[in-house]
Amino acid sequence: MTTPAGNTEGKPAAVIERIETQDHINSQKEEVIAAAERGQAATGYEHLTPWETIKLFKTSTAVCFAAAFSAAADGYQIAMNASVIANKGFVQEFATKTNAKGGLYLESPILTGWSTIQSVGQIIGMTTIPFISNRYGRKTAMFTFWVVLAVSVLVECLARKWQVWLVGKLLAGIGVGCLQSTLPTYIAEVAPVRIRGGLLMCYSFWWTVGSFFSYIAIQTMAKRKPYHWLEPIYTQWAQIGIMLIVYIFLPESPAWCVGANQLERAEKALLKLNGNIPGYDVHQQVQVLSLAVEHERSVAAEQRREKWTAIFRGTDGIRTLISLWTNMSQQFIGLTLFGTFGTYFFQQAGLSDPFKIKCITSSLNIVTVLIVVLVADRLGRRWIACTGTTLCWVACVVIGILGVTKKVRATDYLFVLFACCWNIGLTANGAAGWGYIGEISSQRLRPYTAGFGAASTCVIGVVMNVLVPKMTNSADWNWGYKTGWFYAGVGLPFVIGIWFLIPETKGRSAAELDELFERKIKPWRFASTETAMQRLVVGEARLVV
Repeated sequence: MTTPAGNTEGKPAAVIERIETQDHINSQKEEVIAAAERGQAATGYEHLTPWETIKLFKTSTAVCFAAAFSAAADGYQIAMNASVIANKGFVQEFATKTNAKGGLYLESPILTGWSTIQSVGQIIGMTTIPFISNRYGRKTAMFTFWVVLAVSVLVECLARKWQVWLVGKLLAGIGVGCLQSTLPTYIAEVAPVRIRGGLLMCYSFWWTVGSFFSYIAIQTMAKRKPYHWLEPIYTQWAQIGIMLIVYIFLPESPAWCVGANQLERAEKALLKLNGNIPGYDVHQQVQVLSLAVEHERSVAAEQRREKWTAIFRGTDGIRTLISLWTNMSQQFIGLTLFGTFGTYFFQQAGLSDPFKIKCITSSLNIVTVLIVVLVADRLGRRWIACTGTTLCWVACVVIGILGVTKKVRATDYLFVLFACCWNIGLTANGAAGWGYIGEISSQRLRPYTAGFGAASTCVIGVVMNVLVPKMTNSADWNWGYKTGWFYAGVGLPFVIGIWFLIPETKGRSAAELDELFERKIKPWRFASTETAMQRLVVGEARLVV
């Protein structure tokens, strides 16, 4: 007489234990197979907390933090473009018109041309560098845009006519655009999963630091030497030099190496990143990466979406939309107004010390981004993105109200207060947004999705760069604070959409995100949905116990 499987009634304890253990082993095998079919395999480090991950993966953490330093050059360039146009010496050098009182001023078309050409350059850089990055690797892409940035700084240093400055802004835009689409991709591929969010948001940290020091440089010149504008431009060489040193020592992305079938190079890169970890099995880690890559390729072949144009179709198209949505929202909640033309807007609004106000808001940005970096892998990206975007929209509404009410003594103070609130919200939005640019795509299409996602925001930026100078210039539309209503109107659909479209990616590997998208899980349910990897890890823990 036989006993049905799983029926342990009447059996000795030792036999029961062996049966239960065997059941667990069989179940674990099934979970391993199910995970493998989804392109997933355990790395052995899934149980670590974020802090434990930082301590164990010291080198890869430091590499991502150093790579993110490039964003300081990005922030410095953008902020410099926004602030230097209000410098007296710069205006005297490049102005082509004289007002009724005999004072020199910059024409709106010239201001529009400078800001627009930089956005056009960003679009060019973002849409071209992915092909270099995908074909020759992330490091080759880094050296490519480093050369472009170095040439742009050289042109800015030599410029004495507005047309030459225009060329410098075009090159700066190309270099920054390449940087913006390459660095989040690299960090997403190198960072340990448990702290990927915080390391991706280090990009925003360095961007904020770079923009802050740009304002400090301009403010210092405005106080000490109001007609000196070249010294702040020269300071960009320090960043260019540090970037080159960092890029020389950065290892290539192991994920790219696996995708390019350069497995030996992938092993060398992983050893540089994590070779100091006791018991680290580099062969196993390469197999984990290879499994995810092969799964993506098989799915792409099955769906006949093997070319890069797949970023516009099906599930990959949705992932592209998600990757760009958070950053795109910035353009519709006032990025150009407060960012690109921030100092100019404050000046045209009649505030006595626009540089000082910009320095205050930038200081708040640094504090905010530090907090965001620390909580990114605990609180999650979704709430940071959604609440930050909503706060910006509310600030725009309040500033719009100030524009249609009687101006009193407290009006300017309220404006500065809500400008600070806007900056806090945008810092949160930007930190999460650049994270989504880097991590939301499949590994196979990551450079293309990141490039297109970032470029699409710049297309809107071109339009805003034409409109904002007219809105804020007292000689044109002269909307002043009423400009807030414009952004409250165009930004509302994006604020509503972000709550329904943006998923939570905290703690998810690239292969797990593939599974969630393949299963068509609703974005707001990503955090609560169990993946094959989670079942596998739970099963392993049960066996250990």
